[in-house]
Amino acid sequence: MKLGFVSAILPDLSLREVVSFAREAGYTCVEIMCWPVSKAERRYAGVTHIDVANLTKSHADEIREVFESAGIELSGLGYYPNPLSADRDEAQACIKHLQKAIRAAPLLGCNRVNTFIGRDWTRSVDDNWPQFRKTWKPLLALAEQQDVYIGIENCPMLFTRDEWPGGKNLATSPAIWRRMFEEFPTKHFGLNFDPSHFVWQQMDYLKPLREFKERLFHIHAKDVRIDPERLDNVGILAHPVDYHVPKIPGLGEVDWGRFFSVLGDVGYAGPVCVEVEDRAFEGSLESRQTALHQSATYLRNFVAG
Repeated sequence: MKLGFVSAILPDLSLREVVSFAREAGYTCVEIMCWPVSKAERRYAGVTHIDVANLTKSHADEIREVFESAGIELSGLGYYPNPLSADRDEAQACIKHLQKAIRAAPLLGCNRVNTFIGRDWTRSVDDNWPQFRKTWKPLLALAEQQDVYIGIENCPMLFTRDEWPGGKNLATSPAIWRRMFEEFPTKHFGLNFDPSHFVWQQMDYLKPLREFKERLFHIHAKDVRIDPERLDNVGILAHPVDYHVPKIPGLGEVDWGRFFSVLGDVGYAGPVCVEVEDRAFEGSLESRQTALHQSATYLRNFVAG
């Protein structure tokens, strides 16, 4: 396995600085954010370390040299919007940029693009399905053509009032994954799995590693702490942010020893990228870099690469 981090937590650094920091901190890969160049609409979104919309071959070659000279791997391009938004203009903009990311990946010597399926959060899974089928059939055909593997993160995206009740990402559970992969059995369609989202949903985060081992393209290492007193007060039907807090690895509920043990058992040898969304470390660039240092030190107990 290869230990890396998600570049969204370092928006104030240039790509070269991000890669240099990765090497200094002992990481071997980085998932690079490639949102459209614009103002972020939510935390950790809108970060652009590679502008795929304006990527030329010569610029891609320069970027590849940045990674190669530092001995760091580009684990994947990250772009997490809502391609199934009820706002058709928003959805089309997301789809077009995702297409650009898929086309950019091979130029960068990368074969992974990580994203969300999207969802109209006001409608059921079944009611979303026709639009899912219509949207993702051509996207996956493009991924096959470019030999790019699409890793879908399992975050429900229902943390705020405007995401309630269904959330903005359809791919949240094994039951839905099975249905998705039956709909599109292509080998280029899989998971960017984050165990923390299963913790607050009260789901087993080890079972999917075995059942979907052939679909594990990328892993996010994020932890989460459940506040039982707050949960007792508001109940499971409250907004999830009312009873759980994202943490860096080792400071939450995930048993990372067991997690990596099962990853090893199923033969996973891909990227495991730390995703920092821990507010305790958000005060400054130095604090966010400390979070990445601390995460690397902790996870090196389980990951050699």
